[in-house]
Amino acid sequence: MPLENLNGLHYTAAEKTTVNTALNSLMTALSAKFKNLLPEERSRYGSVNEQNKLLINKVKDFRNSQPAMSSPDVDWVEFQNDCDSREFLESAITRLEALVGSLKNNKTLHDYDCYHAALTDYDYSKYKAGSKTAGYEVKVKELAQFFPRTNTAKTAEDPAL
Repeated sequence: MPLENLNGLHYTAAEKTTVNTALNSLMTALSAKFKNLLPEERSRYGSVNEQNKLLINKVKDFRNSQPAMSSPDVDWVEFQNDCDSREFLESAITRLEALVGSLKNNKTLHDYDCYHAALTDYDYSKYKAGSKTAGYEVKVKELAQFFPRTNTAKTAEDPAL
């Protein structure tokens, strides 16, 4: 009886190549601007919480609607560039997180299918080893290591028990 296949959608070689090319292109396009922060730097610079983001947005709104009231001590061109970069990155992160979530869901289904196929193969191998078919005893012994038992009693018919 064939196993239930939860995710029968498989990727062709061309699709894999397309995805890898796109990921490489994305990494190349973005990596020049990447900065690796040390934990202490992340702690120091990572203090812009949601409340502070609201402040940034409100200052930006005032700058756009009433520029004469803006501080002359701020480089407003740089401020706008930083705001534009923030918005671009936030949008990209949101899209990538959605993509990662979908990829993880898809992988979970493939993992499930693979695991249950492996269990079926293990059961078959135990059956064949029990009938003394050559080679299966070694295979079962190798696979049995992935099924540790808390009780130490083993039967002669099933070394995995």
